[in-house]
Amino acid sequence: MIHVGNAPCSWGNLEFEGLGESKLTYSRMLDELCEAGYTGTELGDWGFMPTEPTALGNELNARNLTMTGAFVPIAFRHREAHAEGEARAVRTAQLLAAVQDDIAAPFLVLADNDNSDPTRSQNAGRVTREMMLDDDDWRTFAEGVNRVARAVKMQTGLRCVFHPHCAGFVETPDEIATLLMLTNPAQVGLVFDTGHYAFGSGNPNGDDVMAAMDRFASRIWYVHLKDCSPAIAQRSRDEQLDYNASIGNGVFCELGQGCVPFERVAEWLKRRDYAGFVTVEQDVLPGMGTPKESAIRNRAYLRSIGL
Repeated sequence: MIHVGNAPCSWGNLEFEGLGESKLTYSRMLDELCEAGYTGTELGDWGFMPTEPTALGNELNARNLTMTGAFVPIAFRHREAHAEGEARAVRTAQLLAAVQDDIAAPFLVLADNDNSDPTRSQNAGRVTREMMLDDDDWRTFAEGVNRVARAVKMQTGLRCVFHPHCAGFVETPDEIATLLMLTNPAQVGLVFDTGHYAFGSGNPNGDDVMAAMDRFASRIWYVHLKDCSPAIAQRSRDEQLDYNASIGNGVFCELGQGCVPFERVAEWLKRRDYAGFVTVEQDVLPGMGTPKESAIRNRAYLRSIGL
């Protein structure tokens, strides 16, 4: 059975530094998420929700919510970051494991330390080969991903998925393929984010999104449902907008308003007997938009296509 969750990033709780303080509280976010019709949530930034298992479990149980995952960014291209990243990932996974329920096991979502490299942040959605990792950096990067995924599995029993993410070093189709080639398929899966894939491809269109889902099907363990506006992506290219400016201009629009063919995505999931949660994400900056109303419309749209 496919269940539908949402995430704190849809309310402006983003992992990037320097975006200003949000007045959002986790209790308000969780209440609104439930009111909008979702049954699962991701953790958000460490410290946004309670980090003591009993307290977090009580908040989830009071709302009949499943914890679906947590995003842990690590600067994998720097070997000296691996040990500290492993410690954070294991700590986060231990919290997830402590509050998991019988509906679906949560995923530890790994990613590059996105939005930290000026060149990648400035050129999100239009990455060229010259901006990519070299062979030595790729070996270091993959070594770190394998190391952290192995530690998380051994110490908590949870599985890791890697999140290709705009403004990070795994964004483009070729970068995704390289990472998957260099990592252990038994321990490292992919969270396929439809919107990030579309924007990161440099040519947002529905056919390419579906082709990528087929291409990477054997490694897709988890799915994020996000839309991408081709018009805003084109504006980002024309005006050389950085990643935050692209988000601020609405490149990740409400579901059904962009290029991602969600009806086809839903059919793909059902055809492959996908079970567990898909997570809606509509990345917005703190204080941007009307998150609850958008969440309600996004959930209604998914119901209209059978999810």
